[in-house]
Amino acid sequence: MEVLSFMRAARRGEIGSPRSPRLRWRRGIVVGRIALLVIATACLMPAGRTGGARRAAGRARNRSAPRQAETSQPRGWRVTTGEQIDLWLHGFATLTSDTGRVPFFARGYKQQITAIKRQRNVYSLLDANQPELSARFATNPALANAQFLAMYFSSFPEIVSATDYFMRSGGNPRASADPNIQQQIALLAANFRTEADRKWLRLFVQSLEDESKKFYHDYWTSEQQARGAAFAQAVQQWNSAWYPKLSRFLNNTQQASGQVILSLPLGGEGRTVSNGKQSNIIAVEFPKTVDAAPDVLFAVAHEAVASVVDGVIRDNTTPAEQRSGATAGYVGNGAVRGGALLLQRVAPDLVPAYMRYYLGTAGLTSIAGDPATTFASTFPLPQQILDAIGREIDVVLGGI
Repeated sequence: MEVLSFMRAARRGEIGSPRSPRLRWRRGIVVGRIALLVIATACLMPAGRTGGARRAAGRARNRSAPRQAETSQPRGWRVTTGEQIDLWLHGFATLTSDTGRVPFFARGYKQQITAIKRQRNVYSLLDANQPELSARFATNPALANAQFLAMYFSSFPEIVSATDYFMRSGGNPRASADPNIQQQIALLAANFRTEADRKWLRLFVQSLEDESKKFYHDYWTSEQQARGAAFAQAVQQWNSAWYPKLSRFLNNTQQASGQVILSLPLGGEGRTVSNGKQSNIIAVEFPKTVDAAPDVLFAVAHEAVASVVDGVIRDNTTPAEQRSGATAGYVGNGAVRGGALLLQRVAPDLVPAYMRYYLGTAGLTSIAGDPATTFASTFPLPQQILDAIGREIDVVLGGI
């Protein structure tokens, strides 16, 4: 629980600017998202990316996904996938306990994966090293921040190479004369500061390599094919309906362009890496069926509104409350409630479905009638903060 509390307290991955722990998983994480990728300066970018996450994120796509849907997407925000992101998050999902109201990963993900691997008689280094890798989170909960790292790389081999440079340099960027390698080392050094953490990273990456070879690559590829229709539906709906409705809010919150990554391990809690107007990445749940395609919009709204919510919470709580952690519960619930408020403004007909989606992520299904009352009681928030979030959303949409 200590690890989960930390993760909920540091949520959004911000490129180039450290932020107070507040994000949720998608935005980064503080209190409901998972982890603020702590990068000290704007130069701490992974190799292969000029101007931040642009190039790497541009290459991080599923080659098996429907090409027509992908290539027809307009400028701005586009929908794609990334195996290296899924593999990395898969590793974290199997190593951590997930007991939050809105889980950091798809509900039951670890149990489902364990059952599939047993059926296939698969046992990898990730399984063998699980006790040692999991134990480190109790010693250093800040390792949760590293969940965002894969979103800064274009492939898993690039992560492996960067880890090798990092280990051989002892975490010192000046050990290399190559600016790209320096950036990779600095990025990893910001997350793995001690010798024990560096050893953990090496073991984790080695374990993921073996996991990918023995299980995950084949699993990931087959899931892309099985969910191909859902992917195509999500792309079509995003381009024709959802993005046009959200574009004004995204533009006015410095999120004008980026990628929506459909990720297998994720559920209602997404992951977000922000790079202002240049490029952003929001990773959300990959729907299994065509009918579940709107879940993509719901998770994106939940992520996109996070910065507004976090600012409102800071403005409406005292420094003493923030230091004590008394307001920590507001962040996760605030993102869920904020997403509903945003959709009330731009797509009111979808609000009941949004509420049911997040009630489902909290384990509440088969809600009869109007879900609004159950939604409000499941994700409670002081009325003062709720009203302030609504006013701030109106300001953003008004372009003021």
